[in-house]
Amino acid sequence: MAVFDSFDPWDPAFVADPYPAYAELRARGRVLYYEPSDQWLVPHHADVSALLRDRRLGRTYVHRFTHEEFGRTPPPPEHEPFHTLNDHGMLDLEPPDHTRIRRLVSKAFTPRTVERLKPYVRSLADELVGDLVAAGGGDLLTDVAEPLPVAVIAEMLGIPEPDRAPLRPWSADICGMYELNPSEETAARAVRASLEFSEYLRTLIAARRKTPGDDLVSALIAAHDEDDRLTEQEMVSTCALLLNAGHEATVNTTVNGWWALFRDPAQLAALRADHSLVPTAVEELMRYDTPLQLFERWVLDEIEIDGTTIPRGAEVAMLFGSANHDPAVFTAPDRLDLARRDNPHISFSAGIHYCIGAPLARIELAASMTALLERAPTLRPTAEPERTPNFVIRGLKGLAVEV
Repeated sequence: MAVFDSFDPWDPAFVADPYPAYAELRARGRVLYYEPSDQWLVPHHADVSALLRDRRLGRTYVHRFTHEEFGRTPPPPEHEPFHTLNDHGMLDLEPPDHTRIRRLVSKAFTPRTVERLKPYVRSLADELVGDLVAAGGGDLLTDVAEPLPVAVIAEMLGIPEPDRAPLRPWSADICGMYELNPSEETAARAVRASLEFSEYLRTLIAARRKTPGDDLVSALIAAHDEDDRLTEQEMVSTCALLLNAGHEATVNTTVNGWWALFRDPAQLAALRADHSLVPTAVEELMRYDTPLQLFERWVLDEIEIDGTTIPRGAEVAMLFGSANHDPAVFTAPDRLDLARRDNPHISFSAGIHYCIGAPLARIELAASMTALLERAPTLRPTAEPERTPNFVIRGLKGLAVEV
């Protein structure tokens, strides 16, 4: 158990730099039981990659078992608004519901839709960076990293500009429930945000039913397959998921990534000298300081890992941050290498829950990086940033910069 002295998701020192603790976990074995969160930790890339595709595990279990049959306590009734919103989104569903909803969403969320957004994304990134430069600097988080993906997904959903201010706070409060053992205060904020966001989305959907537009909500209303349509709750949950998942990783990759670049002057200089590195730099920064450190799965049918049997009803925690630093897969994994070509990181997950918005996230990250390289070539930090206290969703509270 000594290895868990360094693996402590509630310790600010661990949250600041979890990667040495991951190395210790990988050295200890392929699967380790962690009592504080009642989870089986999986730290190796090969195992994480395989389990993400293993249908004996699932994001939910209620499609096959009651809470009692699965040996789990039902969520408290006061948390129900959060679970109603969260549990009807495709990220937390399994086949056949997941298959049906993802197929219908894919009809609206097409590569053509994403490709059509490219000029808007580039223009917005250029505008945001231009404002940052004109001001002589600012907070990279609130001035560029946050507004870009939030505006893009809001534009996709057809959310009017005057309505967009609460989107990021709603998302942050809802995503607080994804941390390990969230507090009652965190749960209360998530419930309140779930109620407010759901109410807003129902109003928006009703308006689009009356007057369809050229937006994703209208497309979701119209999407059907052999007379199979999304229910209103599925539509609300899908829109919330697209907003939450559609910007959290992008925001945190941007600030985590630039902070990593500032601490590696040689790599930053290479990127500034050769902007053609941007595509591989985006992938490497997602790997190097992974925005989503842990992803959970329920064990629906007993599995065995390296001689250890994990029973039905257990929870597996796949450590994305550890997998992305596994020396069995990545050469010199703790070194930032913006030219890294062989980079099978799993920051977008894998299997049936692979991130449907990955192409859009890549476009956004490349656009903001390119705009900053071109318009702010002397960008530098003015203070060491403070990390958010969260472990699962890894980010910074801000990143003060000057030009």
